[in-house]
Amino acid sequence: MDDYEATRSAIEAVWRIESPRLIAGLARITGDVGAAEELAQDALVIALEQWPARGVPDGPGGPGAWLMATAKHRAIDLVRRRARYDQKLQEVGRDMETQALTFGEPDVDKMDDHIGDDLLRLIFIACHPVLSAEARTALTLRLIGGLTTYEIARAFLVPEPTIAQRIVRAKRTLADKKVPFEIPAPGELAGRVDSVLEIIYLIFNEGYSATSGEDWIRPELCAEALRLGRLLAGLMPRQIEVHGLVALMELQASRIGARTGRDGEPILLADQDRLRWDRLLIRRGLAALERAEQLDGPPGRYAVQAEIAACHARATSVQNTDWERIAALYVVLAHLTPSPVVELNRAVAVGMAYGPEAGLEIADDLVGRPALAGYVQLPAVRGHLLAELGRRAEAHAEFTRAAALTSNARERALFLTRAAECEEP
Repeated sequence: MDDYEATRSAIEAVWRIESPRLIAGLARITGDVGAAEELAQDALVIALEQWPARGVPDGPGGPGAWLMATAKHRAIDLVRRRARYDQKLQEVGRDMETQALTFGEPDVDKMDDHIGDDLLRLIFIACHPVLSAEARTALTLRLIGGLTTYEIARAFLVPEPTIAQRIVRAKRTLADKKVPFEIPAPGELAGRVDSVLEIIYLIFNEGYSATSGEDWIRPELCAEALRLGRLLAGLMPRQIEVHGLVALMELQASRIGARTGRDGEPILLADQDRLRWDRLLIRRGLAALERAEQLDGPPGRYAVQAEIAACHARATSVQNTDWERIAALYVVLAHLTPSPVVELNRAVAVGMAYGPEAGLEIADDLVGRPALAGYVQLPAVRGHLLAELGRRAEAHAEFTRAAALTSNARERALFLTRAAECEEP
């Protein structure tokens, strides 16, 4: 790699790390997420022009500080132009004055204050309830994750123009609704945190078990969700559910290396080589769970799910897993978030703890539920339990149905293989 390519690689790495911080600081000043992103990208363009010739800055704060300083001056210019030429933005000027800024001489140093709060505000804006779930996911990955529209589109298997339109519409909606660049009031925080955590976990789940495409796992999405979760935990250290979600993702991510074979074929939990589980991620997950347990207040749904994941992480084999505790934890989880999906997971745990017939009884009660009409795991679980009971023909039918329901090629192959194993000799 020559010097030019090395410099470009360094710029890309710095941008991925620093872009959320840049956009957060700029959004506080301009009051406009779209303008903040454009200003941050302007600083990136200048870096791409200057750094290959002059070298990567190594002064105080390093390249991140250089990008911030450059972005500051662009923001100051924008504020001045708005103050002089755009009558409609005078209200913005009055808002900025309340933040100890004036149009005449903005205080440059103010942009670096409370940067943690700025990042937290940006996360809450990207996951604001005025946006659809799809828009929140795309905007979060764009602003906080630093992913390009192409990377987001590739991750979720949708056309790039679709993602671009979602992001543009999301920014326009935030501007039209005049969503304030602020952390929600205490009375609104719980509901808004739930929205943020839900989006982060949605991103993780799409990486952990892809809904469609050729690959069963997309590790880059899991890694991005983990990064967002860890960032949020650092910004909100007193929130039980934030640590609970981080613990859950760390513990689940520890299995990723064992969930596929050499050719990318899925390997189910019972067949995984636990020596391939990532012990560092397990330690980090258990530590995050311990932090959640040390905080005042009852555990929420993510903390309870993390407890379930911890039971798997602590066990040396499927047989040595505390399935009775897992089944009991699913009862708690069902109380916190009543859901047929939770009941289906409980059916698996009950089947392991008390026998497949007990698990099948729970799963059979879920047949016909509208919420599970197209849910691939219902026939998959019933097929597994029926196979355990020796009811091979019924199991074959369920696995075949599961294969027809899934949009993921790897998962379809897995179910067809299970169906073939259940064919009568």
